[in-house]
Amino acid sequence: MDSLRALAATLLAIAHTRLELLSTELEEQWLWVSSMLVWALVALFCAGMAIVLAVLFVAVVLWETHRLLALGVPAIIFFLVAIVTGLVVRGKARTKPRLFAATLEELSKDHKELNSRP
Repeated sequence: MDSLRALAATLLAIAHTRLELLSTELEEQWLWVSSMLVWALVALFCAGMAIVLAVLFVAVVLWETHRLLALGVPAIIFFLVAIVTGLVVRGKARTKPRLFAATLEELSKDHKELNSRP
């Protein structure tokens, strides 16, 4: 009976540890997502303001002599910047750690340990 209690206590301790790890990973993921969202929104707002002001400035300065050039060059530049930033975001999304990776690794270790015992 004592060994059964010890086994139950061990299993309960393992489950408790794994749930704490899962909770920590969920919190880390939430912080990562919210941080990325805030930075993305700030960047988008600032970029939008800069784009509007830059295009207006260039258009006003070159309106009399090079109208099409004043509007076409910024459009091409902004298109290229959009492509580059899209590639950066895709790269960041691909390098993000797998969800619950540490929890799954610990559970795998536990499974191997329990199966290796006689």
